[in-house]
Amino acid sequence: MREQEITSGLESLEQRDHWEYLVMTVAPRDSVTEARRRVVEHAEYGKWELQRTILYRGGARRYWLRRRIIRVRSTLAVRA
Repeated sequence: MREQEITSGLESLEQRDHWEYLVMTVAPRDSVTEARRRVVEHAEYGKWELQRTILYRGGARRYWLRRRIIRVRSTLAVRA
């Protein structure tokens, strides 16, 4: 099982949609229950949501998870 984290591109920045993506690729020989457990862990503890799932012809699976990027602004007043 392989995981790859991706931040959204320029086209989404123009739309003010700030998402961060996690792509999980599961080989055909890997257990489906193990893959499901990993997706649930990411969703529960990492605040990820499942966006897309693809089952390929050879039995491989790919899961796209996403979460919104939250920008935090400082509330401290800066004096010059």
